[in-house]
Amino acid sequence: MVYQAVDSRYSTMKYNRSGVSGLQLPAISLGLWHNFGGVDTYENGREMLRRAFDLGITHFDLANNYGPPPGSAEEMFGRMLKTDFASYRDEMIISSKAGYTMWPGPYGDWGSKKYLIASLDQSLKRMGLDYVDIFYSHRPDPNTPLEETMGALDTVVRQGKALYVGISNYSAEQTEEAVKILNRLGTPLVIHQPSYSMLNRWIEDGLQDVLQENGVGSIAFCPLAQGLLTNKYINGIPTDSRAAKPVSFLSKDQVTEEVVNRVKKLNEVAVERGQNLAQMALAWVLRGGKVTSALIGASRVSQIEENVAALNNLTFSEEELNRIDDILKS
Repeated sequence: MVYQAVDSRYSTMKYNRSGVSGLQLPAISLGLWHNFGGVDTYENGREMLRRAFDLGITHFDLANNYGPPPGSAEEMFGRMLKTDFASYRDEMIISSKAGYTMWPGPYGDWGSKKYLIASLDQSLKRMGLDYVDIFYSHRPDPNTPLEETMGALDTVVRQGKALYVGISNYSAEQTEEAVKILNRLGTPLVIHQPSYSMLNRWIEDGLQDVLQENGVGSIAFCPLAQGLLTNKYINGIPTDSRAAKPVSFLSKDQVTEEVVNRVKKLNEVAVERGQNLAQMALAWVLRGGKVTSALIGASRVSQIEENVAALNNLTFSEEELNRIDDILKS
């Protein structure tokens, strides 16, 4: 059947401005890091993307190396743009990144102008797009001058290949310098994509202050700590979980007794709030308005529906926040 988005898609989603820019992002965005690659079932990915858009998720986050194999997530999304989303392109924020290994040799990795621009050209071809809405430097390059990397971001905007630029995995100090360079070039930094969750609070130690002081938005990846902040690991490691897989960003060693005990206590707070743990974890990341959007992943439609339902209760009492802090420090 021909896909037609539901008319109510904007009625319940919350949208936040990214820093001081004109760009607004949904409070919940969908990342295609996992489960949308060539090894995955296309129809499942298609159902998830359709449902996400119907729920008001307008931002779809990709990168050149997402798959596996690398590039296949962009190819899958490009197919969706042709078959389902063609008439909705201007309602979407589509982002991509470059910075990790994509092809052999010295020009297929890190942050040189050669690599970033070549990679974006390839990404545009895979998705069948003239431009992406946001293009990121995926990680800082210790061997390339920051001026060159930021200059490449400025170049792709001036070429019309990207509307906005962002950075990911940059420290507070690196971010502050990147902001200065991009301001001089006339292409302001609009967004930073750091990892952030209840179990990973490093951005509170400086980075959030830099972003706020410079009017830069943020989108938190891994807000559920690769699934740790869900009910999945409370009673051990399920055989179908990421931690059970031989190659995963979440290893069995990370699912310690100490972490599980914290997760169980956090789950008690969530239940008292009328949420599941994942919903509370997303609401917590979005608390206080410092984070523009929480970037979720999904393997099935029901996960997207549950995560979006987190927006039904974004308010925390001071007592709840103190209790959560005490649990995390224990």
